[in-house]
Amino acid sequence: MPNASGSGKQLPLVWHFGLAVAMVGAALVLTRALQSTVAITGYIFFYAAVVAASWFGGRWPGVLAVILATLAVEYYFMPPVHSFAVREESVPVFIEFAASSVVISWFSSWRKQAESALRRARNELQMRVEERTAELRQTNQQLVAEIAERQRAEEAYREAQAELARVSRMSALGVLAASISHEVNQPLAAVVTNADACAMWLASDPPNLDEVRAGVDSIAREGTRASDVVRRIRAMFTKAAPERASVQINDLIREAGGLLHAEIVKNGVELELELDEGLPETLADRVQLQQVLVNLVQNGIEAMSTVADRPKRLVIRTETTPAGEILVAVRDSGVGIEAKDQKRIFNAFFTTKAQGMGMGLSISHSIIEAHGGRLWARSNGDHGATLEFTLAARPTTAS
Repeated sequence: MPNASGSGKQLPLVWHFGLAVAMVGAALVLTRALQSTVAITGYIFFYAAVVAASWFGGRWPGVLAVILATLAVEYYFMPPVHSFAVREESVPVFIEFAASSVVISWFSSWRKQAESALRRARNELQMRVEERTAELRQTNQQLVAEIAERQRAEEAYREAQAELARVSRMSALGVLAASISHEVNQPLAAVVTNADACAMWLASDPPNLDEVRAGVDSIAREGTRASDVVRRIRAMFTKAAPERASVQINDLIREAGGLLHAEIVKNGVELELELDEGLPETLADRVQLQQVLVNLVQNGIEAMSTVADRPKRLVIRTETTPAGEILVAVRDSGVGIEAKDQKRIFNAFFTTKAQGMGMGLSISHSIIEAHGGRLWARSNGDHGATLEFTLAARPTTAS
């Protein structure tokens, strides 16, 4: 049986019974010593003995204390004294004492058991709370670690995507090499021609300074043109961080057509521009959008590489949608896209070309989505396919 402190230690039952006997004996001694002054109220010591035995010893030691206290009171204090006989006039007092002792013993032992049970419940609850707190703390640490790991993974994904986009631009370098040569060669040839003309006009007598001045101005214009071409080509292959600025998409379309001019001529493609000159500007990264346009134009040229029974027409159209967005459509007259591939063509590494990497459209799709737009493909009613994307127009501020 647990001890009164509720600590869980076990004491021999005989100790509890001995405690009951000792308590009743002490009550008897005190009551006899004070009976001349206390009289009948001296039973209070026996009540105290019953309470103490029931509280510290439990139910059965309390029962023993009730029995011993009743016998002691009947023998020593109820007439006839020193006899277990009870006179008729003392029966009510005897019954009252015995009944009250039983009630006190029961209430004391029940109260002690209730307090012990409450203490154990409180301890168990505290232990469960501490265990749960430790579990929550561990879960929180794991969650923080998972969030940190996810952030690192997302950062790595963004870096990999940016690097993949740069690699895609590098893979287009071979295709653009002819365009670079063609674009730069024209202004350089004009520079050489004008320089020779200037030398001739300076050698004449008298020198034709007006023609020389006009030739020098032409040299400056052509040199600036060559510099712009080199700058645009170099920007497509740098690892610079994306920069958002106001961009006129029609200008980028014309630049993309210029970059791929040699490729367009080589493949016998007719490039038609149907550009809405009232198109609003968009806030975007110029280099990334230029990469998208180059990818889409190059994709259209390659789609028409095997066409021989009809003109190879590549139409680039821009317009403003009813929702106020900018729409760009690149339409070719090539082999078209099968219905089952209209969504798959934007998956990384998916390609229908023998030498394709399957990255151009995937990267273009990611770039357009990063700009808050959409890119999709659809088959034309006659021949070929159309790739379309939308961009948000830059909000105009009232002056």
